[in-house]
Parts: sequence; C-alpha cells; structure tokens
Amino acid sequence: MTARTQVAIIGAGPSGLLLGQLLHKAGIDSMIIERQSSDHVLSRIRAGVIEENTAKLMDFVGCGEHLRKEGMVQEGFSIFYESDKIRIDLKRLAGKSIIVYGQTEITRDLMEARQRSGRPVVYGASDVAVHDFDTKRPSVSYSVAGARHTVECDFIAGCDGFRGICRASIPSDKIRMYERNSPVGWLGLLADTPPVAHEPIYGTDADGIYLCSMRSPTRSRYYLQCSMDDHVENWPDARFWDELRRRLPPGVAESLVSGPALEKSIAPLRSFVAEPLRFGRMFLAGDAAHIVPPTGAKGLNLAAADVHDLSKVLMAYYHDNNVAALDEYSPKALARVWQAQRFSWWMTMLLHKLPHQSAFDRKLQRAEFDTLAESETAQRALAETYVGIETL
Repeated sequence: MTARTQVAIIGAGPSGLLLGQLLHKAGIDSMIIERQSSDHVLSRIRAGVIEENTAKLMDFVGCGEHLRKEGMVQEGFSIFYESDKIRIDLKRLAGKSIIVYGQTEITRDLMEARQRSGRPVVYGASDVAVHDFDTKRPSVSYSVAGARHTVECDFIAGCDGFRGICRASIPSDKIRMYERNSPVGWLGLLADTPPVAHEPIYGTDADGIYLCSMRSPTRSRYYLQCSMDDHVENWPDARFWDELRRRLPPGVAESLVSGPALEKSIAPLRSFVAEPLRFGRMFLAGDAAHIVPPTGAKGLNLAAADVHDLSKVLMAYYHDNNVAALDEYSPKALARVWQAQRFSWWMTMLLHKLPHQSAFDRKLQRAEFDTLAESETAQRALAETYVGIETL
C-alpha cells in the first residue's frame, strides 16, 4: 500500500509531534510514523524543565492550555556546595522563569492535538526504513500487522531518537559524530510525595550531584549520582530515601517526605552531536541529532528549538519556493546545540564528582562555586543561559 505526504516524520515523541503541529498550522501535510505503541511513548519519564521559548511554541500550536494551567512556574533554583548555598534568581537576573511540566504531559497534549487535527499518525510500525533521501523522491517504508506500507514524500524529518533508523541510514563517510561519555549516571526516582522545597535544588557533596525537582505540588522527582555500572535493583526505595536524606543539608532534609517509587531508572551522563543535520531531503532533530547531559535541563528544549527552525525552512520552501532556505537549518541548529553542550558540561563539572578528578580538580571546582557565589555577573550569565535565549 502506498500513500503520499509532503513531510514524513519518523518518531512520535515530543519533537516529532510538535513538528507535526507546526506544519499543520502552516498548511503543510505530514504523516508521523512511530515504531512504539502510543502507551509506550507516554510511559517515558524524562524532562520536566520547560523554557519559556518552548512554552510559547506550545501556545502557538494550540497546546499550551494545560501547561499554563498546571505547570509550576519557577523563578529561581538553589545550588548547594556541601553546606554552602547560592540561590539563582532567574526572574531578577534574566527577566524570565522556567516552568516545571513533565515531558509525558507535553507528549499527551501534542498527541491529543494531533488527533484533533485529523492528520495521520501510525503507531506500532516495524521494520521502518528510509529510502532515496539524497534524491528529490524520498520515501519511507514500514510494516503494520504484517502488511508492508510505503509513504512517498518531499522530505523526511528524523525525530526518532538516539537509536533511530534515520541517522543510522546515513553513510558513514557523510556524517561526523562527536561524543563524550562519563562513567557516572543519574539514578532517578519519581514519587507521589510533596517536593522537599518550592524550587529545584542542585547540590553536590563528596559523593557527587543530587537534584531535587518536582512534577506537581504532590509529585517529586529526585536524582542521585551513581556509577553507570550500578543497577536499579541495588536501590530499593528505603536505600534511596536514606541516601538522599543523608546528603541533603540538615534544614532541607527535615522537610523530605518519602514514599513508594512510581518509577526508578539510571540515566547516562552523555554528550553527543551529529554533523551535519541535513542529508539531501532528510533532516535530523532532537535526540537523533544530539544528546546533552541532563545537568543543564536542555534536552527537550533543544528539540523544540530544532523543529521550530525546521518548520520555518520548510515553510519558506513551500510558501515562497525558497530552496536555499533548506541550507540554513543545520548550521543554525548546530550553533545552538554546541552552546547548550558547553553550558551543560560547565554545570556538570561544577557539580559532579568524576572518577578521574584529582584533588587539584576539586579545588578548582570549589573555586568555581565561590566565584559564582561572589559574582552577580557570573550568576546572570548562568541564569540567562538556563532560561534559554529568545528564538521566536
């Protein structure tokens, strides 16, 4: 069976769904193809810090109502270095805030909008393959319930994640990949307990980073640094709560409420960038294009910025017959990605205890914290990058 669309979007995560809504609003046809079920897509527990830029995009495509109503506006966050504390006043220093709203909720809002739009989305597609993307007649093939389907299109948008088929289909001599992996990760726990504080807390002690965040006034998300050789099974709930309570400053630890884990996982501390992000008529966006450490809270926001830029060059192509605009996507997106990588690794080096660090390195880390504590200029630079540079 053969179908036809203007843009075939591979992946129904937030980036693919948001791109679909942006194109729908512009009158550009698209089909979204996802290898997992919709329930599986909604089961992914990931980002929760939303920049105002991303929130504005959700408003623009008509999906911002729940985010604005249920999201928790945060005007700052705290950083503890052992017992010493800095509060980064985002509103005062950068003029903007962040919004805590889970990626699951973002995905659900976009899924419901896609359904209302009547535009096609295929879940449970197996054996997805991209074809002829270096020509003017690209296509995508996939199977559902044993039947093979082909989608002819003008362009392919690879929004299918780090392990997706789009980037893997590019000849190795046409793409360059930059990567940095760490032997440490983040052990995360989600629980229906009130947050330990009304704003996020980053902290570090002799055992590395911890992070106290939230998803709602009654749901908390906590992280502890751990080895990538560790296993979730080694961390029953009681051990996690005891370790977090031990590491929190005394005044904060007294407010910690524990409860059964809804989800527990270990996330890698990884940086990855593919270059370029355009290959003929196929574009990469989101995790298919780049991964940033979670420290700077940039992953979902970078993906949203990617597809915003991609939608603009596709609009220029379809509305203005501007073929040259297609060349603008990759360099613009990569410039932003590398700035986010720089910031995320700066935050990583400020807060983590890495195995290769020497005593000298840890003295430098302390000096970096002290500089941040004493310099409003340094705090402003952190705040402005954390809230995101205006792109709309």
